[in-house]
Formats: sequence, structure tokens, C-alpha cells
Amino acid sequence: MNEAIPAAGKAVRQRLLVLYLGNASPDSPVVAWANYDGTGWPVDEAGECEQPPYPTALAAMRDGWRIVGFPPIHEPLPGREYETGHLHNEFILERLETVDVA
Repeated sequence: MNEAIPAAGKAVRQRLLVLYLGNASPDSPVVAWANYDGTGWPVDEAGECEQPPYPTALAAMRDGWRIVGFPPIHEPLPGREYETGHLHNEFILERLETVDVA
């Protein structure tokens, strides 16, 4: 990862990794995920992989991903503790990569 001004014929592009964890701690297990790749490389579509790219957000951080979005902590509403809905504990991570451009 190089965030300096890229050389001629190179450009910096952003990759995003969205991890939904079991709780609001970065070391809790990943339960769902999505990739968004601005570098132009093919990305697995949602549901194509059985295993997440990393077991935790902390593991992704150790591999060079930076957390740019941390989940707010929500108290469950009384009487609604067991209702399902959207996934909470969303961590948004980014990695900047230098790519060749025409």
C-alpha cells in the first residue's frame, strides 16, 4: 500500500471491505461481508464464498486494511431483543492500492 503520489502511468484506487461482526468488538467473528473493489480486479459476488475473507476485522487490520467506519452500539429495545432485522455491527474497512492506468 503506497499512499504517496503515484508514478506516471499509475493511480491510487480504493478497495472497501464491509464486515458484519457478531458484536461491536473488532475481534469478534465475521457473520457476513461484502467487497467493493475500485482497482478493476474481479470481485466475488455476495453469496459466492462460504468463508469470509478474514475471520475478524482485527485480522483484516493486521493485513493492511484500515477501519473507516465503526458501528454504533445500540441497546436492544425492551420486548424486541429477539426480533430480526438488518445486520448490526458493520465495520467498513479500506485499502488504497496503486494500479496501472492507460
